[in-house]
Amino acid sequence: MKNKKIVVIGAGPGGLAAAMLLSSKGYQVQVYEKQSYVGGRTSSIHLGEYTFDMGPTFLQMLYIIEEVFEASWRNIYDYVEVTDLDPMYQLVFDNKKMVMTHDRNKMVKQIRELFPGNEDGYDQYLHKTGKKLEKLGPVLQSDMNKFTDLLQTKVLKALPELEFGRSLMETLSKFFNEEELKLAFTFQAKYLGMSPWESPGAFSILSYIEHAYGVQYIKGGLNQLTKAMAKIIEENGGRIFLNSGVRKLWLDKKKVKGVILESGEHVEADDTIINADFANAMTKLVEPGVLKKYSPEKLEKKPYSCSAMVIYLGLNRTFDLPHHNIIFSSDYRKNVEEISNSKILSEDPSIYVLNAKATDPTVAPEGKSTLYIMAPVPNNFSEIDWNKEEKNFRNLMLNIVQERLGIEDIEGYIEVEKIISPKSWEEDIHVYKGALFNLGHQLTQMLYFRPHNKFQELQNCWLVGGGTHPGSGLPIIIESARITSNGILEKYGRTRIASKPLPTPYYENEYKNRGFRENTYHPGMMNH
Repeated sequence: MKNKKIVVIGAGPGGLAAAMLLSSKGYQVQVYEKQSYVGGRTSSIHLGEYTFDMGPTFLQMLYIIEEVFEASWRNIYDYVEVTDLDPMYQLVFDNKKMVMTHDRNKMVKQIRELFPGNEDGYDQYLHKTGKKLEKLGPVLQSDMNKFTDLLQTKVLKALPELEFGRSLMETLSKFFNEEELKLAFTFQAKYLGMSPWESPGAFSILSYIEHAYGVQYIKGGLNQLTKAMAKIIEENGGRIFLNSGVRKLWLDKKKVKGVILESGEHVEADDTIINADFANAMTKLVEPGVLKKYSPEKLEKKPYSCSAMVIYLGLNRTFDLPHHNIIFSSDYRKNVEEISNSKILSEDPSIYVLNAKATDPTVAPEGKSTLYIMAPVPNNFSEIDWNKEEKNFRNLMLNIVQERLGIEDIEGYIEVEKIISPKSWEEDIHVYKGALFNLGHQLTQMLYFRPHNKFQELQNCWLVGGGTHPGSGLPIIIESARITSNGILEKYGRTRIASKPLPTPYYENEYKNRGFRENTYHPGMMNH
């Protein structure tokens, strides 16, 4: 059984994590990547002497990554240097700034000062949302390939926590009565393709995870994580082929025999894992007429996440800014509605700014820095003409950053610049409709109702990534790799990779009281 051959399409984090796990169990693993680099959207961009993460910049749920490396007989800390960020990020509203920290005492004090009368709600939020995660977590780590999977005891116990009929904002209203404060715990939902006024209350766990387990950073950027996975795959005898795109799945009716490369070469496999963007893969890698549930026509009618315009700047000066900064639109609800429903460009967008030099001296030379500036925008169902809009929107974004963060004359310090617009995400990075966070996370597209890890339309075919269960977001994508790997292990009578209980939250057992140096992780620090 150890010699079964697995082909992985795409060297994104999900595909690499699955390849790492399976190669560590003795399977023959070959990864085929269309681009000239590993990591997919979790890769690096080099502009002269400046280094950027292409996509994800927030590292959360580190315990999942620790477990996946451990299951591969590796210690993550032998491959990357991880730093705990505290404060985690700065939120910038019209008339106030809020510094989010996983220090419970500091959070209570800050809420008391900025939103008096709401401070008691924070402890209630931590307690009740922690209980919610304890119930939802095991469900998000379980197979959801059969309808009967929804009838498992752990799923039935967790169903109330999905909060059917209650929006995320309504859920947060149980703890806080100031809208800006609620937004401080709900803005993450935007990246799932949903407004916090529309997304299920279950997603209150997103901000809770940050407050309970912190936000981390990897020296050199999150791209170092996928590079570490690639290294381990090769250490295990697996092979990664770059500049080797897959043209089609090699099919015998509904059975996947392997892949047909763009070169015309046929590569046979016992099992094939698709890590390419889900809708893009189903549209381009499968002959018309084969798929029913996920035909191109049906895919086009599904709800998808937003896209983003990202500006990467290398500047010949440094800035007194926190590592992560989120600037809220003056009318956030209108901004989210324009992104998700009206699908028009906002005149007052919300903007995220990463100042990596605040933490990492390696991303730019001494005295210089990088800024990663991102605005969520409509996906390409909007038919926005980015050839016409890109320059003006870029200028708008920079003006807002200067005004709201108190930076003068960014233009005068720019040495290098790159922009990735929704048009570029779709055409160059092969993201369906530029929907950067994949299928939306409505209840109709979650759990069993999301594309299955054991793909339901084709035999010997598996999915990993944001387009399958449990959903999008870097650690969740890595969790999808564990679920898929377990499916393949089980298929061949092998022992599944177990998930561990949640680690102790910061607010219950502060890491600085555990005998570890503040601000730096060490092997084995996360005690399960």
